[in-house]
Amino acid sequence: MLRLSTVRSKLTALVAFSALLALVSVAVLSWLMHRQLLDEVDDRVPDAIQGFDIEVEDDLRDLSATLSALAARPGIDRDFRARDGAAVREASRPFHEAYPDVDVAFFDSSGKLFAGVGLTRPPEDARSILEGLPSMQGGETRGVTRRGCEHPAGESPPGYAIARGIADAGTLVACVSLDSKFLANAGSKLGVELALLSPEGGLLEATAGFPRDLARGIGDEPGLDESGSKMWAFDRFDPGSFGAGAGTYRAVVALDVTDIRDVVRRNLRLAAAVLVLAAAASIAMGARVANVMSRALGRLNTAQKKLEQQQYVHVDALKTGDELEDLATGFNTMVDGLKERDKLRTTFGKYMTEAVLEHLLAGKVQLGGVMLPVTVLFSDIRSFTTISERMNAQELVSLLNEYFTEMVAIIIAEDGVVDKYIGDAIMAVFGAPVPKPDDAVRAVRAAVRMRAGLATLNERLVARGLPALQTGIGIHTGDVVAGNIGSEARMEYTVIGDAVNLASRLESSTKELGAPVLISEDTYLLVQERFETRPIRQITVKGRVQPVMTYEVLKEKG
Repeated sequence: MLRLSTVRSKLTALVAFSALLALVSVAVLSWLMHRQLLDEVDDRVPDAIQGFDIEVEDDLRDLSATLSALAARPGIDRDFRARDGAAVREASRPFHEAYPDVDVAFFDSSGKLFAGVGLTRPPEDARSILEGLPSMQGGETRGVTRRGCEHPAGESPPGYAIARGIADAGTLVACVSLDSKFLANAGSKLGVELALLSPEGGLLEATAGFPRDLARGIGDEPGLDESGSKMWAFDRFDPGSFGAGAGTYRAVVALDVTDIRDVVRRNLRLAAAVLVLAAAASIAMGARVANVMSRALGRLNTAQKKLEQQQYVHVDALKTGDELEDLATGFNTMVDGLKERDKLRTTFGKYMTEAVLEHLLAGKVQLGGVMLPVTVLFSDIRSFTTISERMNAQELVSLLNEYFTEMVAIIIAEDGVVDKYIGDAIMAVFGAPVPKPDDAVRAVRAAVRMRAGLATLNERLVARGLPALQTGIGIHTGDVVAGNIGSEARMEYTVIGDAVNLASRLESSTKELGAPVLISEDTYLLVQERFETRPIRQITVKGRVQPVMTYEVLKEKG
């Protein structure tokens, strides 16, 4: 039930809640500022990662071009076997001039260095460079090396190396150093600061502007941190172009988002001021709205209480021009409908069953009758007169009630309507007032279930010393007139027509033909795919010139 005081207090609290929302919104906006900065990282970091990989791949193409040209030079295998350092250095000179960042090392078949170009600390053998790289597939391997092409004891930064075997004469290795110069070149093109981390997580190389004092706080997830007056956005990534190497080398991108931070903070202060003003205005307007709503709901509450006592009164609606006025109008319309419905229920309730009455009140049954295709079922107890002679009136009524309860429950379960009781007989209709495509199937299935239900009932009756009951069921499908039939003093909703008479005649013939459930050919054609039947014979029934073919229903298929 609606409580006016509770509604008014809730509306008042709702209005006051606007001020609290303004304060909460400031915190939310602060969180949004943080998210906006992170979104900036999310927008630019993938581009920076892609650009970094492109830079590495450009250098790798330089390495690959140098290696391919040298390996294809005529006589290269002869120079390797002869350990002719002057010849191989002379051959590599044009490539070194074209790609000055590329270092080249020449190793003989035993893995000893016999010549190099661009090396500051030449290694003694190939193992110091190739250690940790994948095994050669097709005579070539590539990946990140801890010291590039330099001696492992030196302080050189890591590098990317490509090695190719020269027949059985030796190994040719080309390297590019992943040093601060390389990172600065890539960072200037991408507009970011870059750093390279060792497999252990230590800082190896970085651009000049990289905030080294914040490097220790870099995690696996994107983050924000401040260094002095600047704010930096960090993200760590695995360069896809590195491939396999000695351990896992990772890169870090750092974005200077100080300008974005300042803009967001300025917008945050402006938004906070606007929210405070909006909250004050909403409190003033909300108080007025709360008063109007509480008055309108109070009137509706009063009318609802009277409606619960079946007093059909209208709500005096406030002219608000919104849903509150529509609610009052709708309530008044509902009251008028309930008044009319109660009037109809009182008038027609004594003429028909509840199911038919509901259908009539829905406006779907025409007074006076309508032609409908239905399936009619008649069920009758055989030799009931003999049974009734052995029982007193109270026992007889109790037996009929128990029997009807069992049978009617089955009919209703199959969506049938019990039209009437005729002594110990039941007349049921499937398809009125609303026909369905499977009316015949449901009627025959009801008959099969009624036979099974009768067997169960007879077990109980015999156990109590009462006689077992035998029934006959006749079913026919055809057109009938369905509607309100009778007089002004007493009317009922029922069906009449030849189909009803034929169903009754079929039930009367069940004992003579020795078939507990007998159906006409019209019904048989509709259910033959669903039930096992046995043809009996044609019979002539009273009131019909043409004979009727009959079938006994045995059981439902499946």
